[in-house]
Amino acid sequence: MSYALNRKLAERRGPLPTAAEIDPVTGDIIRGAFETVCFEAATYLGRAASSPIINQSNERNAAIVDAHGRLAMGAVGTPHLTFVNQMETRWGLMNQDRYDWGPGDVFLGNDPDHGGGHLPDYCIYGPVYDDKGELICIQTLQAHQGDTGGKDPGGFSLDATDVFTEGVIYPCLKLVHRGELRRDVFDTVVRNNRFVTFAGDIAAMIGGVQHAVRMLDDLIAKWGGETIKAAINHSIEHTTRRVREEVAKWPDGCHEATVWIDHDTAGTKDIKVHVACTIAGNQLTVDLEGTDDRQNLVGVWNTFANSRSYVMCQVVAAMDPTIAKNEGFFNAVDILIPEGCIAQPPPNKPAALGSFHPACEITEAVCIALSNVAPERSQPQLYKIGMPNMVVGFDEAGMMWMDQGVDCRSMDVSAVEGLDGWGSCPSALGSLILSEAEDAESRFPILNISREMTTDGGGAGQWRGCPGSLNVKQVLRPTSAMARMVSADHPLRGLCGGDDAIPYTNRFEVGSPNERAILHTAQDLLPEGAVIAYQHGGGAGFGRPLQRDAEAVKEDVLDEYVSPEAAQAKYGVVLTGSLDDYSLAVDHAATEALRAEMASMAEAAE
Repeated sequence: MSYALNRKLAERRGPLPTAAEIDPVTGDIIRGAFETVCFEAATYLGRAASSPIINQSNERNAAIVDAHGRLAMGAVGTPHLTFVNQMETRWGLMNQDRYDWGPGDVFLGNDPDHGGGHLPDYCIYGPVYDDKGELICIQTLQAHQGDTGGKDPGGFSLDATDVFTEGVIYPCLKLVHRGELRRDVFDTVVRNNRFVTFAGDIAAMIGGVQHAVRMLDDLIAKWGGETIKAAINHSIEHTTRRVREEVAKWPDGCHEATVWIDHDTAGTKDIKVHVACTIAGNQLTVDLEGTDDRQNLVGVWNTFANSRSYVMCQVVAAMDPTIAKNEGFFNAVDILIPEGCIAQPPPNKPAALGSFHPACEITEAVCIALSNVAPERSQPQLYKIGMPNMVVGFDEAGMMWMDQGVDCRSMDVSAVEGLDGWGSCPSALGSLILSEAEDAESRFPILNISREMTTDGGGAGQWRGCPGSLNVKQVLRPTSAMARMVSADHPLRGLCGGDDAIPYTNRFEVGSPNERAILHTAQDLLPEGAVIAYQHGGGAGFGRPLQRDAEAVKEDVLDEYVSPEAAQAKYGVVLTGSLDDYSLAVDHAATEALRAEMASMAEAAE
């Protein structure tokens, strides 16, 4: 629980000791097998879990960590979870004797101050040994849980000033000893949670880890522990080499970016995230010096492990996607995070909301900086949402229910060079398949009235951002609702001359005398029949809007992504005809003249 511990957990680890030699083909076969194991573990959890945030939205990730604490393989899943697993596991590795590690054991960790992300991200993991009893690797499975047993349902406390307010903290807790469930421990963990579905979620995570451990046992039995260790070393070394080759293609230089958060949960305005990405030969250094370090801030503290992970998400996105995602990235990239800033807080700071902000701003700043050297792969890997509208109530039996607002929506889907933003969620969310609105209606007393994309809701650009959606929801019983609004003053930034996305907005009790805009935070009671409307910000544009193909702008107007007014004002495209009867046509001569005038005005303004 100190900066010294963070430094220890983040130390680079050497290769596993082995006398075995391995050829590249065998190494890749075993790497592929590891990927399959992780996919199986994540799929097991997605199918067996009880709560919709896991079995519908798939907010989970599996990874394999080797006996030195290095990430050996990450699976499909939310990318930021991929790059935090090894940090959380390392605390247990450092204390194997203390926690009595052995074959068949399964552990739980979620401690932000011992290598974890925020409290809701529970990491379940189990060690894997060879037939001689040597530890070879650890199978991990991480998932976001709907509650953490803290002051407020869901683990998000808008006024939390320490981590203890947010819930129960587990640095390393043994759930299964030598294959036998520790029922007293399991029952205690379950009891410290509000939701009846939690027991099924934890049981599914344990089962997923045990299933994957059996697969790894078979793999070790087939190839032998020494060969498996050699394959892990080979894969990590290959990734390290490939990352350095990618960086060496970029011109030397330092590229900086500053991104702002509207405010913290106490109302303090303009929270700063600053990133400098320096390329020197084949070395990339990402430095967060200059990031806000005011100690009185509330609700904007991201854990050290999470900050490293969000940096790495964007670094990975800027490089060849075929490079295996493992510890080699951390070997090849230096990440510097000042102690005491919001990206590496002092011990016991609340961390739940930090996984939204400043985490997303860290990623966004890295993307803006690296767009100078890798524009063709510069799409921000983030979700700028402050937090979804969460509504909470009780059923007839007195059991609490919560709709966390993680169902389908369009938001933050930015354009990338050569491709307009598209789809229902940003690529940063990986396999986070947002659940169907109808599923929430079957579980909770709510009605989803609309999920419509908003015309002109995406940033203009040579390639256009995807419009954000207006989510309108009605509560059918009296409920409490909680929200935190950001990305209104500082929405998602456009890249390489593209326009910013539209800002987020939120309204409660729409259409009633009590209709009100949520400008900061809200913890309100809503009467039966109340309507809430959440406007999700769209994606940002890429490249200058005046360079967009005029015919593509016309098609955008026909598809109602762009209004006729914005086609002219933003893109300089003059249209004739009518949208009502689909007779629109581009007046190319007038468009050319208007664009020349607008370009001249923009040049003069610069």
